[in-house]
Amino acid sequence: MTKTVNHWIGGKTVEGTSGQYGPVTDPATGAVTTQVALASVEEVDAAVAAAKAAYATWGTSSLAQRTAVLFRYRALLDAHRDDIAALITAEHGKVHSDALGEVARGLEIVELACGITTQLKGELSTQVSNRVDVSSIRQSLGVVAGITPFNFPAMVPMWMFPLAIACGNTFVLKPSEKDPSAANLLAELASEAGLPDGVLNVVHGDKVAVDALLAHPDVAAVSFVGSTPIARYIHATASANGKRVQALGGAKNHMLVLPDADLDAAADAAVSAAYGSAGERCMAISAVVAVGAIGDELVAKIRERAEKIKIGPGNDPTSEMGPLITAAHRDKVASYVTGAAAQGAEVVLDGTGHTVEGFEDGHWIGLSLLDKVSTDSDAYKDEIFGPVLCVLRVESYEDGVALMNASPFGNGTAIFTRDGGAARRFQLEIQAGMVGVNVPIPVPVGYHSFGGWKDSLFGDHHIYGNDGVHFYTRGKVTTTRWPDPADAPAGVDLGFPRNH
Repeated sequence: MTKTVNHWIGGKTVEGTSGQYGPVTDPATGAVTTQVALASVEEVDAAVAAAKAAYATWGTSSLAQRTAVLFRYRALLDAHRDDIAALITAEHGKVHSDALGEVARGLEIVELACGITTQLKGELSTQVSNRVDVSSIRQSLGVVAGITPFNFPAMVPMWMFPLAIACGNTFVLKPSEKDPSAANLLAELASEAGLPDGVLNVVHGDKVAVDALLAHPDVAAVSFVGSTPIARYIHATASANGKRVQALGGAKNHMLVLPDADLDAAADAAVSAAYGSAGERCMAISAVVAVGAIGDELVAKIRERAEKIKIGPGNDPTSEMGPLITAAHRDKVASYVTGAAAQGAEVVLDGTGHTVEGFEDGHWIGLSLLDKVSTDSDAYKDEIFGPVLCVLRVESYEDGVALMNASPFGNGTAIFTRDGGAARRFQLEIQAGMVGVNVPIPVPVGYHSFGGWKDSLFGDHHIYGNDGVHFYTRGKVTTTRWPDPADAPAGVDLGFPRNH
């Protein structure tokens, strides 16, 4: 009998009642291993109601109570790293070591949330006028929601809900229906750590569930990570319904390689950043911009390394790259490679025919490398979200920066050079939210915020770090005057308060 992934509402597993289920596939075999309940509007309402009821007490709980739960939660997550990673591998397909890395990056934000006591300190100015003090505090919002993508089924939820609940909110998570099991385990461990029922809820579903959250009057804020078209829709719809929104979209991340760069280091970085996690990450390097005469040598070095990558099932310790999430996605990624030559690119490596012996029905694709790609080709313009690396050639640093800044995306970017002056110019001139200098995937540590520019972010706040705390709280300023007991009443003054 097929396993069913149900909802987690009010501190317990709740069976789906909509009668609608989605298939969950093992990408390495192509076999449907699980079905996931798809929530109706009524089931989303039930999750929000549970969160609203829990907020009545969690929103006024002490910081000490919240952090005690989070410290216990951090310990449980640490003890169950392999269990969470195994679920990710089984449903997403990424190799186990990559899945463990995902869990580790999520844990960084749990650790940040454990220190929320210092993040929520307010400000006080005394004697701004005669016996007048002004104080600023930050307070929780209420019920907040998170809608997360398939490519990081544990990490991205952990970028959201630990900070949200640390700030005193309650949370409804709608994870990807393609790989839902990790989210349920995260919620179960939170309950085991002592998180009160209803503070963290998980509802599975499709557009019905998403739209129900975006329209629900009791949801105060929505966090989203996914593609740019959906991020734009989430932002527009939730904002129209009066909600605070942070919606992180897609990317086309560029890596500029200057003639003075260490080409071996640049090639190593390009391969790991383009093909790691099978390219299914919004911080993947998908376009290398080679400056000057180094292009041929750099492409040769990338090819040499790419041809050695071992592709296989994620639970095989010798595998370095796993399959793609679905057969449909695999076919779409392949179409960019098969159509590249007709649009002027030189196909250096074509991975579209790759299969793995014994796993012929898996969603396999090999590594593809396209050289001399033009900026008007589909392979360059679109976010492919697979193991396809485009190389573009430019004559100068200025040409490279102009090319990169012309992209509608502005998520992450990198420069490889030995020249500190060039690197300094680059970090000031490039139009992207995250910059790496000889670092190919510049994902910030937990106490710095993650987010892009342009079509890679909709809303004013980046995710986690200080921006995350600010997103999940709102400011309040109080101005106070206490009269001195020795003074007579001051009388009525209709003029503007005199502060000087």
